[in-house]
Amino acid sequence: MSSSDENPRILVVDDDPALQKLVVLLLKRADMNPISAMNATEAAQILKEEPLPDLVVLDLMLPEISGIDFLKQMRTKSQFDHLPVVILSALADPAQIREGLEAGADRYLTKPYLANNLIRTVQEVLAAGRAKQ
Repeated sequence: MSSSDENPRILVVDDDPALQKLVVLLLKRADMNPISAMNATEAAQILKEEPLPDLVVLDLMLPEISGIDFLKQMRTKSQFDHLPVVILSALADPAQIREGLEAGADRYLTKPYLANNLIRTVQEVLAAGRAKQ
């Protein structure tokens, strides 16, 4: 049995296998426990299971349903009120960044990203917890 204060569980949602693999590797190196999903459907399935992840790293350009739409759906459910989300996206337009943050993301990082920026951001958001809206 593992205790809840062990390695944080991070759900990585990205449909690009190479990018997802890289993010997972970086998180493992930072003593985190990544779980991956290729799309919103897989991510939603993971979020139905206990325990919930401690944080979600979410790409916006996903097949079927966009990351923004997935995030908006997530934020309508009270069980995810305290689940922080970090968007990691190639979409770097200020309007898209604003839309992501308004949809309920706690932080927004653009690709390409520096590995230490990603890890630092994830650690900061985990430490701070979800901002109250």
